[in-house]
Amino acid sequence: MAQIQVANLTFCYEGSFDNIFEDVSFSIDTNWKLGFIGRNGRGKTTFLQLLLGKHAYTGTISAPRGFDYFPYRISEEMEGRCVSDFAEELKPGCEEWRVICELSKLSAQADLLYRPFKTLSHGERTKALLAVLFSGDQDFLLIDEPTNHLDQDSRETVKQYLNSKKGFILVSHDRDLLDACIDHALVLNRRSIEVQSGNFSSWQENKNRRDHFARMENEKHAREIASLKKSADRSRQWAQKSEDRKIGYDPVKEPDRPFRPWFGAKAKKMQKRVKQYERRMEREIEAKEGLLEDIEEPVSLQLRPLAYHKERLIYARNMTIGYEGQAAGSAVLKDFSFELNQGERVFLHGKNGCGKSTWIRAILEAVHAPAENGTETSSGQSAAASGGLTAPSGGLVIAAGEIQAGSGLTVSYVSQDTGFLRGSVRQFSSERGLDESLFCALLRQLDMDRAQFSKPMENFSEGQKKKVLIAASLMTPAHLYIWDEPLNYIDVFSRMQIEELLLAYSPTMILVDHDIRFQERIATRVVEMPVFCDCADRSARLQR
Repeated sequence: MAQIQVANLTFCYEGSFDNIFEDVSFSIDTNWKLGFIGRNGRGKTTFLQLLLGKHAYTGTISAPRGFDYFPYRISEEMEGRCVSDFAEELKPGCEEWRVICELSKLSAQADLLYRPFKTLSHGERTKALLAVLFSGDQDFLLIDEPTNHLDQDSRETVKQYLNSKKGFILVSHDRDLLDACIDHALVLNRRSIEVQSGNFSSWQENKNRRDHFARMENEKHAREIASLKKSADRSRQWAQKSEDRKIGYDPVKEPDRPFRPWFGAKAKKMQKRVKQYERRMEREIEAKEGLLEDIEEPVSLQLRPLAYHKERLIYARNMTIGYEGQAAGSAVLKDFSFELNQGERVFLHGKNGCGKSTWIRAILEAVHAPAENGTETSSGQSAAASGGLTAPSGGLVIAAGEIQAGSGLTVSYVSQDTGFLRGSVRQFSSERGLDESLFCALLRQLDMDRAQFSKPMENFSEGQKKKVLIAASLMTPAHLYIWDEPLNYIDVFSRMQIEELLLAYSPTMILVDHDIRFQERIATRVVEMPVFCDCADRSARLQR
C-alpha cells in the first residue's frame, strides 16, 4: 500500500515567533479515509497547504501521487460561467461524463453543470465541485469543511457520498459526518500529532480513557512527590539538629553525652538520606512531565441573559415575505406564523433558500423599528450593542401579516457572515463598547492564542473569526440571542463548550445550524420552514 511520509516537518509563518509544526513525523496510507481533527488555529488548513507545496518548510514530505484540494478557488470571472466551461481549469484532464456520473451519486441532476455558477445554491455548488474533485482517480484528495452552509438534507447526501469514497483527508468539525465517513483520524493535539484507527467517536472514547489515565498518574506522582518532600524535610531537620549538637560539647561537664564523632556520623547519614529522597523526587517529577500536555481542558463559559417582563417575546401571524424585484406573486415565506416565549431555544430547520435567514432578518427589523400597529420596539442601538452587528437593510418586503416584537427587547445577533471583520481585536472591542481585557479572556477560554490579539482579524482563520463574533455575543446581556449558523468552522471542543454553556444558562434563542448533534442537545423546539420559492427565485436572490 502506498504511503505519504512526513519526516521532521517544521514550519512557521514569516514574522511569527512560534512554530506551527516542530519536528513532526508520521505516515498515512493513500487508501485511508482520514479525518483531520484539531482546535481552530492549530494548523489543519496550513498542513494541507504544505502538502500542496504552497509554503517552504524544513523536513520532508514524500507522496506517491499528487494532491487536489477542495474547495476550489472560484474567481469572479468563473462566477458568471457554467461549471462545464471551467471544470478542466480546476482539475486538468477532467472529463465531463465522469463529472455527470459523480453528480448522479450525489443525487444531483446534470443541469447543474450548465447553469451559471452564481445562480447555484450552496448545496448545488458543493455537489458540483465535489463531482469535479472525484472525477479523477490519480490524486489524493484534501477536503476542507465541505458541509459548511449546507442544509441537513444536503449534508446527509454529502455524508453518504464521502462514505462510499476513499483516499482523502477530511477536515470537518461535524461529529456526525466524521463518524460516518472516516476510518482513521489524524489529530493535532496541544503538543503532539497522532494517527489512530477508527472514527471520531472511537477516537474520542480512547482519548477520554487516556486523559483519565494521565490524570490518575499525575495525581499518583503528585502524592508521591509530596510524601518524599515531607520525608526529605524531616530528615533535613534531623541532620541539622545533629550538626548543632556537635557544637559546645564539654566532656568534663557532660561525661554521659555521646562523642562529637558520633553526632557527625549521624548527621552525615541523615544528609545522605535527604539526597536519596531528592533523587527520587526528581525521578517522579520527570515521570510527570508530558502527562497532561495533550489534555484539552475546555473551561466553563459564562452568559448573562436578561429576564424579560413578559412571557412572549416574538409573535407573528400569516406572514408573507419577499424581496424587491421578485416576480409578482412569488415570496420566500407565505402564511408563516411564529411565536417565541422566554426560555425557548428554537431551531429553524429547512433546505437552503427556504427563508431561515430571511425570517431572522424580519425579526431584527421588527426589533429595530416600531411596527405599523403601534407596538413599541427597542431602538437599533440595542442590537448594535450585541457584538457590533446590525440588521441587514433594504430589499425585504413584508406583503401581508403582522409581526410583534416585545417592547424594549434587547437582541444579541451573530451573523453567518464574517467578511466584515477588520482591524485588531482591540479595535473591535473598542468600537463595540466591550471591555477589552474581559473580551480577550473570553477568547482565551475559547482557545485562541494570545499572539492572535495583535494580528489583523482579516488574517484570522474562519473558525477564529466565528469565535470573535460568538465571544462578543456572549458578553452582551440580552433578552434574545439570535445566532445564524454560529458553528461553521468552529472546532469540536469549542462546540462542546458552547453546548454546555447554553444548557447551563438556558437563554432564549433563535438558531440556524445544521449540526444535528448540536441541535439534538440544545433545541427545545424545531420549526420546519416550508419552501415556497422556486429555483428561479433563489437564483435571482443569489445573483443580487
